Amino acid sequence: MFYGRSEILARFTELWRKKVPSLVVCRGRRRIGKSTLLKQFAVRSGARFLSFEGLAPDEGMTNQDQLDEFTRRLARQTRLPKTKVSDWGDAFELLDSALDNRETVVLLDEISWMGKYDHRFPAKLKVAWDNLFHEHPRLIVFLCGSVSTWIQKNILGSKGFVGRVSLDVVVPELPPTECLKFWGARAKRTDWREILDVLAVTGGVPRYLEEMDFAFPADENIRRTCFTPEGYLFRDFNEIFNDMLSDSNTLKKDILHALARESLGTSEIAERLDRERNGHMSEALEELKVAGFIDEDGGLNPATGRRARTGRYRIRDNYARFFLRYVLPVSEEIRRGAYRFSSLAALPGWESVMGFQFENLVMNNLPTLLDTLGLGNRSFVSAAAYRNKLMSRGGGCQIDLLLQTSSTAYVVEVKRRREIRGDVVDDVREKVARLPLRRGMSVRTVLVYAGELSPVVPDSDFFDFIIPAPRLFGIDAPVPSRE
Repeated sequence: MFYGRSEILARFTELWRKKVPSLVVCRGRRRIGKSTLLKQFAVRSGARFLSFEGLAPDEGMTNQDQLDEFTRRLARQTRLPKTKVSDWGDAFELLDSALDNRETVVLLDEISWMGKYDHRFPAKLKVAWDNLFHEHPRLIVFLCGSVSTWIQKNILGSKGFVGRVSLDVVVPELPPTECLKFWGARAKRTDWREILDVLAVTGGVPRYLEEMDFAFPADENIRRTCFTPEGYLFRDFNEIFNDMLSDSNTLKKDILHALARESLGTSEIAERLDRERNGHMSEALEELKVAGFIDEDGGLNPATGRRARTGRYRIRDNYARFFLRYVLPVSEEIRRGAYRFSSLAALPGWESVMGFQFENLVMNNLPTLLDTLGLGNRSFVSAAAYRNKLMSRGGGCQIDLLLQTSSTAYVVEVKRRREIRGDVVDDVREKVARLPLRRGMSVRTVLVYAGELSPVVPDSDFFDFIIPAPRLFGIDAPVPSRE
């Protein structure tokens, strides 16, 4: 199943109009569908497709193992005989000998694994690009990987590749309107709350949605995939994150655990972990950001219009947050088959956690929210959660999402409850009263909600925009046919 990605495919297609070959970096978390996307691009272009994938690191693995896998795949996809090489320069020369003047897509997938055992791999790839691959004008070479820090260091941040990368594409999660296609015809007869519960756990990760059997309700799908020893989402956390978090320094793992329950600033993270706020901390946070695990919500200070000195970090990956918050604490019981899952609602603190998961979905789909507000063409200067330092002393305010233009602040309240009662009006009114604003700023109020809305809320005429989750995420729209 392949859905969406039309904008990225269009950008790739434009590369064929060039009269020189293109080198493209394609990044994104595991399971996001990078390899499938690139294969689809080749198929839709009618181009020849040569795909090579690095072997997952394992005890005893060597550079020769990676080279042998490369030449094995080369022989299988071309007319070249299987040839033994001991150097990446020779391997790239073999690949070059198989190229011709046809439109060709070459994928070097999981490139961080491919080059893991030879520190000269990036330099040899650069030489091959300059002296071999660059002679083929109808060629696009994709460097693809899940470990963005390796790509950042060895490709994007390397002097050797300056001016050589035509595109650097980060493949995002699918938007909810595309995720809905995984339900097929069942979407029209599935309650939106079920769909929202699945998305709250999986995010817009295609591979996770493929594991769901939508003949069963959300509770059963989440039980099977997350809370059984053989469940895909029970096993996947360690599989996808171990490569990046496998170093002896556990700082990145500790940061993820600290952020599992709430957003925190750098100083707060250091305090929770009883560590110094130093260069190691900053480097670990940056690596987690580049890899797509976390986001930093900074934004402008609404009182001054200046960039906030420090931001607050949150886990942006819904699956990672759910696993750390709910699955990991009972993982040993799950492995022993001793964990009993009755329903999502019966999990301790479920409504609170799902509130955070829903808020994360909204934050991760900011363009959809702006379009729903009719503001997609406006020039925003800031979009971030807001927290005033005075909160600890009983003042200030905490705003789920504060959107700012040069003249307007949009106070967005994101609420997921069984019933959205009238007290939400009083809460947001108080936040608006405490929000410090620079002169000339107007305020608009927005409620994004999942639940049953009390008539008191719209009758109050307080909110300028009231957006139910089904409308925001297109769950109540007709489901496009599968293509």
